[in-house]
Amino acid sequence: MPGWDEFQGVNEAYVAELYEKYRRDPGSVDPGSRRYFEQKGDSHTFHSDATKSVTVPLSSQIVGAVNFAQSIRRYGHLAAQLDPLGSKPSGDPSLDPATHGITEEDLRRLPASVIRQPTQTAVAGAQTALDAITRLRRIYCSTIGYDLSHIFVPQERYWLRGAIEEGRFRAPNDPIDPVAILERLTVVEVFERFLHRSFPGKTRFSIEGLDMLVPVLDEVIAGAAEAGICQIIIGMAHRGRLNVMAHVLNKPYAQILAEFKDPLHSRSFHEDMAWTGDVKYHMGAHRAVRDGEEVDLHISMPPNPSHLEAIDPVVLGMARASGTRGTTPGEPGFDASSVLAILIHGDAAFPGQGIVAETLNFCRLPGYHVGGTIHIIANNQLGFTTSPEDSFSTSYASGLARGFKMPIVHVNADDPEACVEVSRLAFAYREKFKRDFLIDLVGYRRHGHNEGDEPAFTQPVMYERIANHPTVRDTWARALVERGAVPPGVPETRVKQRMDELQSLLQSLKPEEVIAEPMPEIAPAGTARGMVTALPYEDLKAMNEALLTLPEGFAAHRKLEKARERRRHAFDTPDERTIEWAAAEELALASALAGGTPVRVTGEDVERGTFSQRHAVLHDARTGRVHVPLQALPQARAAFEIRNTPLSENGVLGFEYGFNIQAPQWLVIWEAQYGDFVNGAQVIIDEFIVSARAKWGLAPSLVMLLPHGHEGQGPDHASARPERFLQLGADTNMRLVNCTTAAQFFHVLRRQALLLEKDPLPLVVLTPKSLLRHPAVASSPRELAEGRFEPLIDDPRFASGVGRRDGVRRLVLCSGKMAVDLMTSDGYQSADAIAICRVEQLYPLPVSDIEQILASYPALEDLVWAQEEPENMGAWHYAAPYLRTMLRRELNLRLIARPRSSSPAEGSSARHARVQQQLIARAFDMRVLTPPAPSPAASPSGETRGVAIGSRK
Repeated sequence: MPGWDEFQGVNEAYVAELYEKYRRDPGSVDPGSRRYFEQKGDSHTFHSDATKSVTVPLSSQIVGAVNFAQSIRRYGHLAAQLDPLGSKPSGDPSLDPATHGITEEDLRRLPASVIRQPTQTAVAGAQTALDAITRLRRIYCSTIGYDLSHIFVPQERYWLRGAIEEGRFRAPNDPIDPVAILERLTVVEVFERFLHRSFPGKTRFSIEGLDMLVPVLDEVIAGAAEAGICQIIIGMAHRGRLNVMAHVLNKPYAQILAEFKDPLHSRSFHEDMAWTGDVKYHMGAHRAVRDGEEVDLHISMPPNPSHLEAIDPVVLGMARASGTRGTTPGEPGFDASSVLAILIHGDAAFPGQGIVAETLNFCRLPGYHVGGTIHIIANNQLGFTTSPEDSFSTSYASGLARGFKMPIVHVNADDPEACVEVSRLAFAYREKFKRDFLIDLVGYRRHGHNEGDEPAFTQPVMYERIANHPTVRDTWARALVERGAVPPGVPETRVKQRMDELQSLLQSLKPEEVIAEPMPEIAPAGTARGMVTALPYEDLKAMNEALLTLPEGFAAHRKLEKARERRRHAFDTPDERTIEWAAAEELALASALAGGTPVRVTGEDVERGTFSQRHAVLHDARTGRVHVPLQALPQARAAFEIRNTPLSENGVLGFEYGFNIQAPQWLVIWEAQYGDFVNGAQVIIDEFIVSARAKWGLAPSLVMLLPHGHEGQGPDHASARPERFLQLGADTNMRLVNCTTAAQFFHVLRRQALLLEKDPLPLVVLTPKSLLRHPAVASSPRELAEGRFEPLIDDPRFASGVGRRDGVRRLVLCSGKMAVDLMTSDGYQSADAIAICRVEQLYPLPVSDIEQILASYPALEDLVWAQEEPENMGAWHYAAPYLRTMLRRELNLRLIARPRSSSPAEGSSARHARVQQQLIARAFDMRVLTPPAPSPAASPSGETRGVAIGSRK
């Protein structure tokens, strides 16, 4: 039974009040309490070490003191001096003792012991509650604001409060080298001042006002090195990027200065203009931290376009790939202790750009978490010209992160010691809990958005204050001189020395000897065509049998048994068309694993497949137990991973791109739920996937599966927007296919896996929907075992010895579902004068193959391009210029397509069916030839004439 003196704090107050009730009326308390007081004896006065007697009024003061202390812990950040420019904190009524019914005099009378929870260190040595409260204010309401009230996991909350109140990462507990910080701030400031003086008007997105960002990164990197982390990946936009590259990633000053001189010479400019490069503040860098000769820690910063936060998921994908091991069959393992991701955000971009929320959502998802990311908001309290009240609806720029239960600590960027403490806390928390942590580094922006901008146009008061505000280096140098840590005059001497060193370097610089552009290597022509993708029949059969084998006692859903039974007999007859699309895909992935290539497949509902076609993850119908056939494949020599993703395209595709470029030996596949949804990831496609080679010399090989086909399901379930990819196609920067058979899909996936090292390019596959189980799309086992990917497939009716090619008057070029609809229509077999040729690869267009096909039909009158998309969409505008150049004089180029439209498809299934029938009928109607095709360029009115179906007059 506890003694009187074991009750402390709020418990002491509660027991005291209960005891007073008992003394007045024993029946007024519960039986358990009454028995306790009876055994202790009611002649005793309730007392503790600090008080001889406790009365009911005093107990209410104890409660008030305890609540006041808790309010400081929870809301003290609202009274912290976070703004270097001196704006008044918002404060909160709960930080006033009167709110809790007490006064300072009451606190002075109470012992410090009443507010000891959760840690006694903060109040150790304090005699009164007022002393303890003063100490708590010093911790929670200074230049650091601890925003932790949303941390609901007790272990995390207790650890954070303990570390904060013990001063675990603060001097003298964790010593800080003040002179080293001064030196660091000197190189940071001098670098910016030198660039400003030497290259007036040049855009650099200066770090000035947030100079402590570099020492903050130094502390985190030092912690990572001590913890044995071997890879750090930093993602950031423009603000301070050059300074971070120079001083954190050790990019040579000579290289940066040469880029500012911006010379034009043979190594950065090619006659074919294929290598374009990028502006200096988009480029990336890397650094190897060495201990002797062995590389212990590698730090990298991938290039980032002006879509500020677009780099966030890319960095996380790179980090996930860095820690993932795929050389062992089965599910890949991830080691969070080997890699650290750091994301540096803008204060306007963090709450404003949706990709931030998509990225934060990865923090605890299987297949996407990276063992904790350290986020830093480089908070200059201003967008381009937009003030915080117009930028976000939350109390802080960091407000979005609260929903993801990560600690948020705001810190004044003009207090170096506070910044160092917060940096150490951030890394220690991340290491212990493998969770995200956010540092809101609150500073300012000394110049405009860019150095040619005049910020006083829109923020005159703020910039008058900034003009009179000393730099953090100035204030820190003055503080060290006053402390006697640095002799007077030394800080300014170091500034001059650094300036002179940079000036000397600039004068001696010969840019043509310094710049070494990351020249992308192009594979020899014909590399892809030379890939042998056929596999021995018996190997395919054995893999198929292995994929159908279930663990003992595993009960698959009964509705899957029929399809699985068909698969068991798929290889009974080599020439029977028994291989559907999903089977071909699974066999292609199995063959990649057997060849030692690890595979990662992600997307919305990819485990089952949007159209219930894949079933790559089986669930026991009785127990829910999971079985992944490709992870149990006995022939596999590499890992397989398949993950359902959050309902995101932009963030997820960015993540997969990052995974891909960090682990190019993996076959990485992302599937859209419907091809139309790729719209949501257009920034990642434009800025990274298709342009990374031209801008940054990178070689992505990501595969995108985009369900595509006009089937009457409306405008948002029809088109994967092939026209957008084709518009972006240049200099062989990707491959775009629209296959019509399962074998073609098998071979194109096999080819992609084999090209990862020899000729890596992104692959866009317009995959089918209703055609997934269409008999005409199914292939025979022999086509997988002996075939190859064909960029162009001629009409089988006119193959050698089958039909008369000299009787063909019209050649129809088409792809995908349009081709299947034409070849399965009633008029196909009897249309002896019409040949249907399937263009399986749209980019690069197989021009030489088309020319050979044209030459093989001597009596042609019409060359028709037929597509299911409207005339202003699909492949027509891309293909037409190529087709016009190969026409014979007597040959007419004609178009069959839906009329130009701002919407990709009809909203009515009945209207869709009618229009599709008209398109097919026009393709086979030789009585009236289709009108000549319009030019790909629209008329000034925006309309083109002569569209085959439904032209607007």
